[in-house]
Amino acid sequence: YALIESLDDDGYLSEALPELAAALVAPPHASQGHPGTPAQRQAQQAELEQHLTRALPHLQQMDPTGVGARNLAECLRLQVLELRNSPAARAALALCEQPLDLLARRDTKRLSALCGCDEASVRAGLAVIARLEPKPGRRFAQVERNAIVPDVVVRRSGSGSGFMVELNPDVVPRLHLHDRYASALRGHKGDSASGLPQRLQEARWFIKNIQQRFDTILRVSRAIVERQRGFFVQGELAMRPLVLREIADELGLHESTISRVTSAKYMATPWGTYELKYFFGSGLGTDSGANTSSTAVRALIRQLIASEPPAKPLSDQQLSDLLKAQGIDCARRTVAKYREALRIAPASLRKNKPLPP
Repeated sequence: YALIESLDDDGYLSEALPELAAALVAPPHASQGHPGTPAQRQAQQAELEQHLTRALPHLQQMDPTGVGARNLAECLRLQVLELRNSPAARAALALCEQPLDLLARRDTKRLSALCGCDEASVRAGLAVIARLEPKPGRRFAQVERNAIVPDVVVRRSGSGSGFMVELNPDVVPRLHLHDRYASALRGHKGDSASGLPQRLQEARWFIKNIQQRFDTILRVSRAIVERQRGFFVQGELAMRPLVLREIADELGLHESTISRVTSAKYMATPWGTYELKYFFGSGLGTDSGANTSSTAVRALIRQLIASEPPAKPLSDQQLSDLLKAQGIDCARRTVAKYREALRIAPASLRKNKPLPP
């Protein structure tokens, strides 16, 4: 029970057994106020450590397989031991003893030399390891999930290409002055010493400011939908470059106001829910002399990688060449930056691996 209580959310026993034993030591005669001698405490700790050492194999035989491991290598090894004995499983067991960075890089030549087996066996072992669960406890962990409530909702209007942009009534506060209190405060209109008329005016200003803030959010959202109509019709591949200054000039507002309004405010669209800042981005030059949005370029990069041959993934330079073939001037370094922003590994690590969600 002490070991189970010490597991982290991923199912690992991250604390060393001597440390766990030391934490469990109860001072002898503690109820009488005698903490016990250091020798007594040391003996008790040694006994507890022996108990924990004997209990650990029992914990590691429980479900889910891999629970109670002290590190990733041990977690993988426990799972491989549960598999049917086969050449691939034996190769996987040998790979679990090797440096994990070699496994991550899929360095078959180096692993083959270290394990004393051919590269085909190493690849088979790596395939076995790729199917294992590196965090056996995560499906039982209590993860706090914060649902995003959109501030603005965009819906198609009828069968045409128009869109309705509305505030989400669930996020707009319903504020008003209670008539009884407003009347009582107005009764002190000539009594400036009490400060009550000032409080009444402050309450009115507060409600008016809240209303203006949401009116501004709605105006900005409608301007975004108008400027990014291609996105709402076709998706992110049709996103166009857009900067805060354009919306600020159109609405007659300061650029800092647009920045504040679009921060931590979300819009529900036919393609999903996005922060308002998502619709702003720089542009890249095209052969036609126009610009295309960096968001659209990232989407195109992801699309190209998704359709690449699994055994021969595209390098950043090849992606850059493919973009140039479509009229988009995107250097290799820029491709690498966008790929990393999409959390997609480089070509050397992408071989036969699925893209992240």
